[in-house]
Amino acid sequence: MTWVYDFAEGSKDKKDLLGGKGANLAEMTNLGLPVPPGFTISTETCRAYLAEGGEPEGLAEEVTEHLAALEEAMGKKLGDSDDPLLVSVRSGAKFSMPGMMETVLNVGLNDTSVGGLAARSESERFALDSYRRLLQMFGGTVLHVDSELFSDALDDVKKAKGTDNDLDLDADDLRALVETFKGIIKADTGRDFPQDPREQMDLAIRAVFDSWNTDRARLYRRQERIPEDLGTAVNVQAMVFGNFGMDSGSGVAFTRDPASGAQGEYGDYLQNAQGEDVVAGIRNTVSLADMAEIDRTSHDDLMQIMTRLERHYRDMCDIEFTVERGKLWMLQTRVGKRTPEAAFRIAVHMVDEGMIQLDEAVLRVTGDQLAQLMFPRFDESADRTLLAKGMNASPGAAVGKAVFDSDTAVEWAGRGEDVILVRKETNPDDLRGMVAARGILTSRGGKTSHAAVVARGMGRTCVCGAESLDVDTKAREFRVRDGETIREGDVISIDGTTGEVFAGAVPVADSVVVRHFEGEKIDDDLAQAVARIMAHADGARRLRVRTNADTPDDAARARRFGAQGIGLCRTEHMFLGERRELVEKLIVAEDEAGVEAALDELLPLQRQDFTEILEAMDGLPVTIRLLDPPLHEFLPDLTELSVEVALAEERGEVDEHAARLLTHVRRLHEQNPMLGLRGVRLGIQIPGLFRMQARSIAEAAADRMDAHGTPRPEIMVPLVASVRELEIVRGEIDQQIAEVEEERGVKLDIAIGTMIELPRAAFLANRIAKSADFFSFGTNDLTQMAWGFSRDDVEASFFSRYFEHGIFDVSPFESLDQLGVGGMVEMGTKKGRKTKPDLKVGVCGEHGGDPLSVHFFDEVGLNYVSCSPFRVPVARLEAGRSVLGKRDSEER
Repeated sequence: MTWVYDFAEGSKDKKDLLGGKGANLAEMTNLGLPVPPGFTISTETCRAYLAEGGEPEGLAEEVTEHLAALEEAMGKKLGDSDDPLLVSVRSGAKFSMPGMMETVLNVGLNDTSVGGLAARSESERFALDSYRRLLQMFGGTVLHVDSELFSDALDDVKKAKGTDNDLDLDADDLRALVETFKGIIKADTGRDFPQDPREQMDLAIRAVFDSWNTDRARLYRRQERIPEDLGTAVNVQAMVFGNFGMDSGSGVAFTRDPASGAQGEYGDYLQNAQGEDVVAGIRNTVSLADMAEIDRTSHDDLMQIMTRLERHYRDMCDIEFTVERGKLWMLQTRVGKRTPEAAFRIAVHMVDEGMIQLDEAVLRVTGDQLAQLMFPRFDESADRTLLAKGMNASPGAAVGKAVFDSDTAVEWAGRGEDVILVRKETNPDDLRGMVAARGILTSRGGKTSHAAVVARGMGRTCVCGAESLDVDTKAREFRVRDGETIREGDVISIDGTTGEVFAGAVPVADSVVVRHFEGEKIDDDLAQAVARIMAHADGARRLRVRTNADTPDDAARARRFGAQGIGLCRTEHMFLGERRELVEKLIVAEDEAGVEAALDELLPLQRQDFTEILEAMDGLPVTIRLLDPPLHEFLPDLTELSVEVALAEERGEVDEHAARLLTHVRRLHEQNPMLGLRGVRLGIQIPGLFRMQARSIAEAAADRMDAHGTPRPEIMVPLVASVRELEIVRGEIDQQIAEVEEERGVKLDIAIGTMIELPRAAFLANRIAKSADFFSFGTNDLTQMAWGFSRDDVEASFFSRYFEHGIFDVSPFESLDQLGVGGMVEMGTKKGRKTKPDLKVGVCGEHGGDPLSVHFFDEVGLNYVSCSPFRVPVARLEAGRSVLGKRDSEER
């Protein structure tokens, strides 16, 4: 087994083995770009280290061998007292996890070699600055000393010096700070900072491996749905120094604007700084255009390399670089994270530029990104009070109460509050708060800061570098230059598209993408980019997309959004409001005549409901689910009604209606109503109920035919577990349809099928298919039944612990459990089609609009998915991406 690879041995296609950073360092090395030499310890090593609880056999020897080659290439020895080689030790997983794992720079410095570095560089200040950085990073990352201790000590030195800029500290200040940092390490750990350079490097490597399993890394992987078992690579690379002086610096650049997708120079540069300073936002950066004024040669070299990398990768690239005394060095490149707006624009622009085809453009965007584009934006016509303006780091409109630390953000969000996390700058430990918040606001940093990169990756609205804000996290407030103060709990609004920050709650309006889907003619390049990609996805997809809609308005909107019918029309919603009284009449009826009278009153109302929905979806299939929930849901609460009757009796009053109603509520009361008298069981127990609904559907279809419409209703029987249940109910439905056909002189085409939402139904799908024209998997209930979970209870009670232990990466109610519940869907589909090869099969749970689930449903051969109206475009896009993704894999 080989554990370690030289940069020259890899390529960009070896991310599984070398991680993203190592693979791309190898690619740039092989392209002949100026990359400091180094080597990569593979992801396989990390997995072995974590499994065995220590370094695998042979690793130390391989590291020694590659370190010797690196020393020979650089003409220096690690930690040499005269001319020391210093290295960086950096993480690099297959998928980018910005700031979530560890990095240690300047490894190899100690009390002796710092003098050699000072002599070689002819700058004692530079050497001491590099040493204090190593102590700070090593102490926090490797030795687990509280990082605030180092930050506070640095702040104290700057305060004593009368400055807030670390560049104003001289060699004497930094020498004292080095001693302070060493003292902090000794006091906190009980040991001195290790002076042996190889021990430093080995400990740093282990710390990077260990950082794969930190809480923040686990949380980020759950958020981004990155598998837990990949592990990280470790990259050991010769240091180049951006903190040599004002002729040096570090920066991050994008080949296109990651926020908008526009072409141009986008990035941040910081003179006399190491790379961590740029992303940490400790000093505000300058633009690449400003860099051209500072160092034209390095800037022009960077532009040429950026163009070359974008053409080579055929995508927007994110680049980290350092300038050491006028010499440009490339430290990293990767396909850059971008906002949803940028993703769609860049994909279409690259098609127009001839870099990619439309197939690939569709694969470069996601349904999640499209969903974010459909989020509301601030209403430009509304009155607004501008507080400040910063960098438009990640788009969207976020409104919430200002909070100033992650714990508060999590706590307040947990009790249902919308919050905006406000910080001077964020760091990886803020991830929990960033996930909980509606948006992030910082007073420091730019578009490449930690806050900006992480927010873009997770789709959070973010405004960075609002310099006019004085953020005081201890006082839990920020002050604006004009004197206004916003305290914790005050509502603010942030616009990640413009970078504006407003006082109070700003009203929101439909996004340009929603307006496009609504049919509005919009001269906007984003709307046009979305339209082109959606058209191509629609042309490629096999899976049809329907909607879940219970009203004509929802049906009409979904149709405008591209729905090809209704996959679930819930009839229980039609029994609410004023119609509850009619349901009560049905339940308290003393005889069959009373039942029929109540049903006769309900029938015309139901018929009108269905007529309107069939009109909105004329020509498209409309699957109508017969009444599913237990009848008690339409009645008063048992406890409240019992109290009401008891109090009336105490007062000597007689309310015969309430008393009679209480008798029936008690009769219908169940300990677990979701597993009781509902669905098909209700139809068998009260046969007139389903007969009434079937007749109203048939009459509505006949009415639409009389109006020259093309109705395509489908009747779905819920909660079937036995084919005999379906046979009984189907016989009654068929009878009602036949009667309406005879009465109205029409021929109705009404399919009759069932929901597969019980495990037994999935196992016996071959039998049930004998009496079903179609199946629709109700994956919400199927998930509850398969896991033994009550969705209403478990998500708030113990799911968080399941996430922590890695039992779930994502809630099975949010994204389909493909192994368990998905296995039943696949089995039920195959068994049903074994009986009826042309059986139409769909899904109508919430999973119908989840991107990952859509791919699964396409893979197992379903005919359609059904989802809420606003998820219809997402499902359309993902259905197209599923086909194109398979085609792309086959071609490779």
